[in-house]
Amino acid sequence: MRIAKVFILTLLIQHLLGTGSLAAKQSAQTQKVARNSTAYLAREVRHELALVPWYTVFDNLQYSVTGNDVTLTGQVVQPTVKSDAENAVKHIEGVEKVNDQIEVLPVSQMDDQLRRAEYQAIYSKPDLSRYGVGALQSIHIIVKGGHVTLEGAVETQQDKDAAALYANTVPNVFSVDNHLTVTGPQK
Repeated sequence: MRIAKVFILTLLIQHLLGTGSLAAKQSAQTQKVARNSTAYLAREVRHELALVPWYTVFDNLQYSVTGNDVTLTGQVVQPTVKSDAENAVKHIEGVEKVNDQIEVLPVSQMDDQLRRAEYQAIYSKPDLSRYGVGALQSIHIIVKGGHVTLEGAVETQQDKDAAALYANTVPNVFSVDNHLTVTGPQK
């Protein structure tokens, strides 16, 4: 009787393992098809750009995916961030061409001072400090020739408006363009 139970249990385990491996094969086939999709490439590009060394709150990396081609746009303070972003995306499986249109911002001590002042003005406020937590801050501060552009995402329209208001309080800023997107529910 004991041998029969062991035999039945063994057959049951083999059956379950066989079904599991079939499901794994089907999942692998589904993933293989998905690897050639725009959604897959977009997800991988987003992931790789987030891992670019020296990518900071003062840089803005954006992308678009068309078929197997990726276009990189945005602004960076250091030229190495531009080249690192392009190199990271080139090595993604399925990417055939990378069109690198990332702008390297001009070197300027005044802009560097404004970047630090803007960071302090925005992220020191209790209502926006949560966006500064983690490796990549949600609100990116782009400064070019005294002009400030806010890029990224916030949860509410109130946070978007507050970020622009605080950014406008920094002395010697010529203008503030608020390109923040609201990700929370719209009222």
